[in-house]
Parts: sequence; C-alpha cells; structure tokens
Amino acid sequence: MIRHLAFYFLILMAMSCDSPTIHADVHHDTARVATDEQSAETIVILKSATEKYLDSLGLVNVYSLDSSLRIDIRYSTADNFIGKDLYGDFAACYLQKDVAEKLIIAHRLLHNRFPYYRFVIYDGARPVSIQQMMWDSVDLPPAERQKYLSNPGNYSLHNFGAAVDLSIEDEDGRELDMGTPYDYFGTEAHPRNEQTLFSEGKLTAVQIMNRELLRGVMRDAGFSGIETEWWHFNSCSRVRATEIYPLVK
Repeated sequence: MIRHLAFYFLILMAMSCDSPTIHADVHHDTARVATDEQSAETIVILKSATEKYLDSLGLVNVYSLDSSLRIDIRYSTADNFIGKDLYGDFAACYLQKDVAEKLIIAHRLLHNRFPYYRFVIYDGARPVSIQQMMWDSVDLPPAERQKYLSNPGNYSLHNFGAAVDLSIEDEDGRELDMGTPYDYFGTEAHPRNEQTLFSEGKLTAVQIMNRELLRGVMRDAGFSGIETEWWHFNSCSRVRATEIYPLVK
C-alpha cells in the first residue's frame, strides 16, 4: 500500500512540475505575438515630420503602392556624393500621385520583360532646403555644377515630387552594372556620350544595354531621361510642374 501511495505521489509531482512549463510557454508565445503586433502598429502609425508634410501636400509613398520595390534613399545615409546623411529620419520615396502611378506602370513593364528584376529607388521628392545644401556642398563652378544638380533658385523636378532616381537589381539582389555608381560626377554617367564612351572602351555593351532597359520601361510609362545622369527621370517639364504641383519646401 505504501509502495502504491509513493508511486502515486511521484506521478502527481511530475505532473505539477510539467504544468508550469506548459503555461509558461503559452504565456511567452502570447507575449511575443502581442509584441510583434505592437511593432507592426508602430511601423504603420509613426511617420517622420517630413512624411507628414509630404502627406499634407498630397504626395504618396510609392512603397504603399508597390511593396516589391526596393527603397534605398541615399540621402538618408552617408552613401552619397556629399558623404553625410541629409534626410535624417526620412527614408521613403514620395512622389506626386500621378507620378507614382506612372512609376508603378514602369515597374510592371520591367517585370513583364524580366520577372525577377525590380527597381531600386534612390530618391524621389526632395525639399528645396536639401537642394540648397547639395548645391552649396559641390566645389565646382556653377556652369559645371548644373550638369549634375539643378540650381535651387530655379528648382529641380525633385522639388515638386515629379522626378525619380533609380536603377535595377536582379534576382540575387545585385544592382545591374550601369557603368558608374549613382550620383557619379563624370562623363561616363552621361547617356548622351554612351556611343563615344563605348568606342573608347569606357563603357561596355552590357552596361549600355542595362541603361537602355531602364530607359525603355521608364519612357514607355511616360518618363523622360536627361543627358547627364543615367539614373534620373522626369515625369513632366519644369514649367508644367510649377503649374500643377505644390513646391516641396
């Protein structure tokens, strides 16, 4: 009898030891899920002052329209021609709504041709105050400076949310070789010189083909490129932008 009681007591002890462990795991999982949900809500709710300002002007975050885009806002890092973060806590690409919709059309055209390629977005709407900082930081004569930066006194289409800087990456997350990095100050970045640069051995046929792919889908969606930057595309003229869009100050 004593032996049976002892055995029964051991079973109860084992059950009582297991129970807290089970309850603890359930409680931990619940807490983790709650924490994850809170984090997701925080991402949605919290916006930088710049984003709130752009919202108020009617611009849209392009990532909200197509989350397959890769957003790599270079002026929100030190990886840019100035070498310092200019945007602070603003790291999104905002554009005018119609401009953003054209960009998504271009992205779909790219997917139609190469399903595993996607756009990498370097910059969209840019406040005039940041344009001034960029202008002041470049140690070049004004005439040379204007090849790569719009004079803030005349505004850039970025200052209206009507221009976008971008490239393409492949299925492995590698950016296509365009011959130069983004924001490269030199003739190798100039689309207008590509055939000469090819004949001089400064650009390869593959690099030019990659640029033509980017230009082609952007052009078919209604954008136009410029002569000195392979990565920059305008949605309309500067005159038209001043007529229909608010200035991002």
